[in-house]
Amino acid sequence: MDSKDIAQYIEATDGFAKPWLLVQLRLQKLKERRSTISPEEYAREIEELHIDLMNLGKWWEGREKEVF
Repeated sequence: MDSKDIAQYIEATDGFAKPWLLVQLRLQKLKERRSTISPEEYAREIEELHIDLMNLGKWWEGREKEVF
């Protein structure tokens, strides 16, 4: 799946309220740009994505039926 496919899926399923999908989209876009950026820039952006993903925490607890 490329970033366009992921973006279309997010739009079609109203996935904007699902933050893990947005992180997945950002990761795919980064993977698609990897050959055009320095290894340092790639590592920095991966680190930012990881931080954002970890900051999601357990936001879904108690909302499992609603979000999954």
